[in-house]
Amino acid sequence: MATISASTFSIGSTVSFGSKGNSLPQTKSSAVRFTSQNSLTSFSGLKAATYMKCESESSFLGTESSAALRGSFVPKAQKANQKSRNGLQPVASYKVAILGAAGGIGQPLALLVKMSPLVSNLNLYDIANVKGVAADLSHCNTPSQVQDFTGASELGNCLKGVNVVVIPAGVPRKPGMTRDDLFNINANIVKTLVEAVADNCPDAFIHIISNPVNSTVPIAAEVLKQKGVYDPKKLFGVTTLDVVRANTFVAQKKNLKLIDVDVPVVGGHAGITILPLLSKTKPSVSFTDEEVEQLTVRIQNAGTEVVEAKAGAGSATLSMAYAAARFVESSLRALDGDGDVYECSFVQSDLTDVPFFASRIKLGTKGIEALIPSDLSGLSEYEEKALEALKPELKASIEKGIAFVQKQPVNA
Repeated sequence: MATISASTFSIGSTVSFGSKGNSLPQTKSSAVRFTSQNSLTSFSGLKAATYMKCESESSFLGTESSAALRGSFVPKAQKANQKSRNGLQPVASYKVAILGAAGGIGQPLALLVKMSPLVSNLNLYDIANVKGVAADLSHCNTPSQVQDFTGASELGNCLKGVNVVVIPAGVPRKPGMTRDDLFNINANIVKTLVEAVADNCPDAFIHIISNPVNSTVPIAAEVLKQKGVYDPKKLFGVTTLDVVRANTFVAQKKNLKLIDVDVPVVGGHAGITILPLLSKTKPSVSFTDEEVEQLTVRIQNAGTEVVEAKAGAGSATLSMAYAAARFVESSLRALDGDGDVYECSFVQSDLTDVPFFASRIKLGTKGIEALIPSDLSGLSEYEEKALEALKPELKASIEKGIAFVQKQPVNA
């Protein structure tokens, strides 16, 4: 490739920071642009030099998060500069596998993960049609090497040495379908895939997207337990889309800058089990009782809103891929040593009397470092009632997932 005088590379990520007077970090979606002012003889995705610019106005970065992000990258840049006059070297060193990569969520998710400068290898698996997806993505000049794997016979090789496994595999929702309608098909798919994860990369972070998440995460946990490799700190139900939607809808309703809005969403990932804590919105904003009801119901039914709008042509694939990519990037940053990464996720939890529960968590190199209990204190009366109301349905979904595995022996 011809010599170039400057290059840029943008990625989606998340940045957490603490507001003054509030010790709880907020989680922000961000876009980072690395700008190289040195001449480069080649470009393989990320070639950052001694200068890094965080463009907060055109991204999801706020002032404080820009500073936090600079703080996390500048030391690495300075250290790398001691070793090379070319400046910050690519740090792509993590292997990510997407299981169900040829599907409606899998394809856009694969593209977004391909853009991450932290990914060295991107393994794409599906039962069919994945070879073309991999060939297409492999032409993108970003650091990760793309490989395709088709069918059960190649699943093990896809998972060897992987750091993060993302599972969007399964059938999508169609008009009139609930997430429970998907259970019988998707439950067996998740069970089979997690068995392979347990055999080939038991230490990997496992991101479950396949619905119904309230049941498929307990299914994954039971499989891992029966395989003797269960680590509750590394199993995540991806509920990031609920947060993304809550932030978007609140910003629209209150005419706020989206980069400033953060709404924690707790509970589960279906219907009334999705509970946006609007009283905990940052920045602090007041809602009428009617607004709380309208926003809560819309956030809970947002998936159905998309299914109906697509009129049988699919479900929420693009926004789900965006949210899943955000969670992948957060996981990679945590694995890479960033000590300030927070997301909401459906995980094994002792914050309530429900064994799995979505809440804000702190991520670290070993997975979940801490559950954040403060979101559940000082709830509004509406939220208190909604929290109690969601528990029976959430418990039933969890028990349904556990019973599914216990009735079917896990393959040795």
